[in-house]
Amino acid sequence: MARRRSLARNLGLALVALLLTLGTASADRRVALVLGNSQYQHAPALINPVRDAKAISTRLEQLGFEVISGFDLTKLRTQETIAQFARQVRGADVALLFYAGHGLQVSGANYLLPVDAALEDETSLDFEAVQIDFILRQMSRETSVRLIFLDACRDNPLAEVLAKAGGNAKAGSGLAEIQIENGGSGTLVAFATSPNQVAYDGAGEHSPFSAALLAHIGEPNISITEAMNRVTGDVFKATSGKQRPWLNVSLTTEVVLHKIDLNAPLIVGEAAPHPGQPGSEVRNATGVTDPSGSEENAQIALNLLRQQIPKLESDRPVLFDLPIDFGDPAIDGKSIAQLIQGKPRFSPVEGLEKQAWDQHCSACHQWTKERLCEQAGTYDRIDVSVLRLQHPLGTRFKVALANWAKNGCK
Repeated sequence: MARRRSLARNLGLALVALLLTLGTASADRRVALVLGNSQYQHAPALINPVRDAKAISTRLEQLGFEVISGFDLTKLRTQETIAQFARQVRGADVALLFYAGHGLQVSGANYLLPVDAALEDETSLDFEAVQIDFILRQMSRETSVRLIFLDACRDNPLAEVLAKAGGNAKAGSGLAEIQIENGGSGTLVAFATSPNQVAYDGAGEHSPFSAALLAHIGEPNISITEAMNRVTGDVFKATSGKQRPWLNVSLTTEVVLHKIDLNAPLIVGEAAPHPGQPGSEVRNATGVTDPSGSEENAQIALNLLRQQIPKLESDRPVLFDLPIDFGDPAIDGKSIAQLIQGKPRFSPVEGLEKQAWDQHCSACHQWTKERLCEQAGTYDRIDVSVLRLQHPLGTRFKVALANWAKNGCK
């Protein structure tokens, strides 16, 4: 019994240490520019952008980013902040831009608006606004992956002012599509809504887009493309279908911002530090130091993992041939039987050439109903196993399989 308690204690220590250290570590260099403007001097103030930007800054720091941030900046301070970012981002593995606030397009070019922008005429654009393409050039120098998130499509009265001033420029509140240039491992551009459409600032603590981004950008072992699929679903639902985020993706490799190696060996028994030895103290999930390494640590670690398991949109029992509400727009309304006859959404192995995996699942797997039931039974018995590896059909497909197994694979 004493040996069992000792093993449980050491397993708990190892699991918690794994989650609180390896779970947030990253070997690559990540640099982010985060800007949020709310208190406009020549337009009505916005409720959420600064709150959105500050929350995103905190989340990115937790994900290992060096964050250069600015809130309610004038044009001069915006330029100074971008210059700092340009110096710091060069050579980064991942370069990221997040902007929340007023934005507009003029003749197909996108601009973010500092808080002192007045835009009395077309000429004032060059002196008072910041062209988004200018920032993208700064984050494209010797960087591998570029991620751009623009929550900048709010209804903008300054666009109307500019339009009334005359001239050749055609101004609009929504943003225009951004063309992706080749280079590195690629680029992802995410707009809060579709090109030329207006997004909502939101009545809650965050805008619909930023709230969804905060919910999904740090999910363990989830690719950024899968995370953005979930963001799209959340925003579409939160706005009753009035706002649909828009993505332009040209990534040549899978990008996962929060990797946890759940198959890594855990050091237990005599290899683990004994109480009282250096390194024996571990902070638990609440941040309180626990020098004893109690048996509760093992359960805490499992609970932390279980919190990351996504839920299906519906609690109804899953059946093999009936449509499923996954909560993922890419596969919603399809049955297990349909999905296993289709194509995968992601590579089962990171870095695998698309031509090697972009084919019907039946060409690679002997997915009979019986064999699939055996696999589903594992997800049901060991629920955290759905997080071990990214499934070619997405993590929610694994969750549905576990539900199906629980129902006797009917």
